[in-house]
Amino acid sequence: MLVRPVSESQSERSEIIFPGDANALGNLFGGRLMQFIDLVGAMAASRHARAITVTASMDHLDFVAPVKVGDLLILKSSVNRAYKTSMEVGVKAMVEDVRAQRLRHVSSAYLTFVAVDSTGQRIEVPQVLPETENQKRRFEDAARRREMRSEETLRKRAMRAAMAPEWHS
Repeated sequence: MLVRPVSESQSERSEIIFPGDANALGNLFGGRLMQFIDLVGAMAASRHARAITVTASMDHLDFVAPVKVGDLLILKSSVNRAYKTSMEVGVKAMVEDVRAQRLRHVSSAYLTFVAVDSTGQRIEVPQVLPETENQKRRFEDAARRREMRSEETLRKRAMRAAMAPEWHS
């Protein structure tokens, strides 16, 4: 079984926020932040799998603080855990105060990516080797989140099945 350390998946992306990225209050659009998060998450997933990856879900996203026009947004990602064909990727978004040389946490998210071949068929991915105590904690936390996602998927499936006759009336 192939195993890759978390450090091989770590990715970073930086963006300066311009007026076209923001609402009337000068705050970054949430959807634009989600796009940046998805892109840096895909970078980590692709590095880990060494394959094409597609976003399966973004199941947890916290908007902690606004990002303003002119801010320097830094996004960091890494694979927390890998399963057979899927991976959980954690993304942290921060704003850098370049004058004070400080980072301010503005958002966090967990995404699931699936590795696919050139025809779109799922392919197996290497397992993750957590190296630091923080990576080991995220590795364990990912298993708990996966269990919650599975429970939620079953709940939604049952709800859709119960509503199906109504949709066809």
